[in-house]
Amino acid sequence: MVTTGLRPRRSAVLRLLVVALALAGALLGGLGGAAPASAHAALTGSTPAQGSVADRAPEQVTLTFSEGVAMGDDSIRVLDPQGKRVDDEKLRNLSSDRVVKYGAGLPSGLRDGTYTVAWQAVSADSHPVSGAFTFSVGAPSKTSAPVPQQEAGGGLVGALYGIARYLAYAGFVLLAGGAAFVVACRPAGALVRSVQRLVVYGWAVLTGTTVVMLLLRTPYTGSGDLADVFDLGGLQQVLITKPGAALVSRLLLLAAAALFVAVLFGAYARAHQPAGADEPEETGEPGEVAERGQRGEADERGAADEEDAAEEAGAEDAAEEARRRKDLTFGLGFGGVIVATGLAATWAMAEHASTGLQPAVAMPVDVLHLLAVAAWLGGLAALVVSLYWGPPVERAAVRRFSRIAFSSVVVLVATGLYQSWRQVGTWRALTDTAYGRLLLIKVALVVVLVGIAWLSRQWTGRLAEAPAGEVAAGEVAAAELRAAEDAEQEAGREAEQDAAKAAGQKEREAEEEQEAEEERDDREAEKATVGASATAATTATTATSAPAAAAGPAAKGGPAPKNGSPASDHSTSAPHDTPAIGDGPSAGDDSPDPARAAQLARQQAAVRTARSKRQRDADPERLGLRRSVLAEAAVAVVVLVVTTVLTATEPARTEAAVKATSGGQSAEAGRPQALTIPFDTGGPDGKGTARVRLAPGSSGRANTLQLRITDPSGKVRDVPEVKVSFTQKAKKLGPLSVTTRHTGTGQWRASGIQLPVPGKWQLSLVVRTSDIDQVTEIKNVKIGS
Repeated sequence: MVTTGLRPRRSAVLRLLVVALALAGALLGGLGGAAPASAHAALTGSTPAQGSVADRAPEQVTLTFSEGVAMGDDSIRVLDPQGKRVDDEKLRNLSSDRVVKYGAGLPSGLRDGTYTVAWQAVSADSHPVSGAFTFSVGAPSKTSAPVPQQEAGGGLVGALYGIARYLAYAGFVLLAGGAAFVVACRPAGALVRSVQRLVVYGWAVLTGTTVVMLLLRTPYTGSGDLADVFDLGGLQQVLITKPGAALVSRLLLLAAAALFVAVLFGAYARAHQPAGADEPEETGEPGEVAERGQRGEADERGAADEEDAAEEAGAEDAAEEARRRKDLTFGLGFGGVIVATGLAATWAMAEHASTGLQPAVAMPVDVLHLLAVAAWLGGLAALVVSLYWGPPVERAAVRRFSRIAFSSVVVLVATGLYQSWRQVGTWRALTDTAYGRLLLIKVALVVVLVGIAWLSRQWTGRLAEAPAGEVAAGEVAAAELRAAEDAEQEAGREAEQDAAKAAGQKEREAEEEQEAEEERDDREAEKATVGASATAATTATTATSAPAAAAGPAAKGGPAPKNGSPASDHSTSAPHDTPAIGDGPSAGDDSPDPARAAQLARQQAAVRTARSKRQRDADPERLGLRRSVLAEAAVAVVVLVVTTVLTATEPARTEAAVKATSGGQSAEAGRPQALTIPFDTGGPDGKGTARVRLAPGSSGRANTLQLRITDPSGKVRDVPEVKVSFTQKAKKLGPLSVTTRHTGTGQWRASGIQLPVPGKWQLSLVVRTSDIDQVTEIKNVKIGS
């Protein structure tokens, strides 16, 4: 089979790819968006607990995480109500075999009030995580401690880093998959410029994004300020981390990949160039053939022996060339597998596979998964550009790629099942977590992709193998077209040089002609002066001899020409006015213009190529194959984007572990609720502020309520009576009254508050400041499950 190489309607191709990218964007937008929000290491506990009130100051603050993290002395900061740092600024590693815990020491004698704990770390899979919470000593108070509003890995730096991650995956797929397609499926593809560009662009994209990610690591995991990319000290710290070492290793492997690509499209491409494409057949010079024809019988026998020797030498050269091709194929295949495996390992050693359950098994499985993705999707991209922007593709090459794609799908299914079990854990997590829902979308897209690939395989089976001459004709036509383009460029340069030389020659000729004209004018003026001075002296003599002079010419048969006559002038000026034969740039030169000849050759090659392509395009089976492969590539773009987002999403097992440590609640659901309620009863001293804190803020568990009332100056004050109740109008529950206990000046407390269902509740606070002055304030409060 030969598939078409017609230049496509690019608008249709671009429209399909834009639709694929739009679909990917819609999927990502519907799933909530920002990758930084999908932290992989989660805070599963802390001491003191979030929102708790301690009777006395703790000796230290400890944080427990779901997986390994990297932290420094500045990773945990404890701030007092005025925003001043009060911890000892030394990180304490309290981790054990199965528990990841870090802490920061606190000084003795901390004042009562609300303290803020701000923390930031880098999870074991290279993603930054951060957070903040508060606890109180004695009683809650106002706090002015600054809490970062931007999550770690967010903002402009996070967006740039995320884009670089997407492009890095795409570059790896194009580089590894495109090269594998050339070596394993279609060696002649090494001569196709569109395939060459695909692989080279993949290498360039992967190299550029790796450098960008390395520079962005410092602000990405730290300040979030883009200017920190120039922080050499931060870059030095990044290089000694696991993600930094992975990126540096990737750059070193890309240097080896550059050498691989150079050999692939250099020596390997030349080795698979069609015979006779560039070199003339070795049949001898025409003069030698004529000379051999004039020799005797002995010379003819010698010539025959020479021809036999030449044939034997040609056979030996062919065998040597076959061995050379085989060695090159083996070397490139072996070296390419080593380089591609190393590149895939740079992701495995710094992503999901490097932490969590069974990392020793997960990392090799992840490498196989990435290689299978590259072989399938990258080979598919190479096939697409070959079908649309290259010479004809052999049926055998398509069949070989079909077998490789099927093997890749088998590997993807096996490794994907293991990774899904490792990251998800339960069937319910597939629908209850963002990671599980993304995984279901990816599985559905892969099923669609396999279905389209099956259709492509059916189209391939319907195609008949084209004669070898048709394949060779297509390759020769493409080679002629490339040669004509090169010749036209070379001829254009030569024409420019010739034009410049001709212009200079014409200028010199014009100057010489002008000088000659000036000399003639001077000579004629001198002759005129001499003639005028002799006129008077010769008048008589001329009159006497006139009859004789008139008769002389008549006797000889005609008048003699006079000086100054037209005939005399013509004979004199002829050498100046009429150019000699052979003068000028084109006189006597029968050779055609090289630029025009190159252009004509290019046009003829293009006509032959277009004619052969029109004949092939008349086959509906080949047209169906092209369309199905293009649709397969469009779906593959969406699969690649969703796969990249999965690597930036918190695994379902981690999310389940966080819920388990918080009593079955999510991190948002278990957050204590704090309310500030201004009030004014309208009477004397009727203004004030009530601060209410409800913890843990969930249904199905006993909640504790703390109430504190202050006057407009912020001083704690007592009031005769306060009442608290809860109502949920959606479920028609309540009001549920809460019995408060006065525990001190301006402070009340209630324990064992049961709120039966989660959702939005209304908290009603009644404050009475005198016998007749009271007010009721209502605030909404969110109760988790």
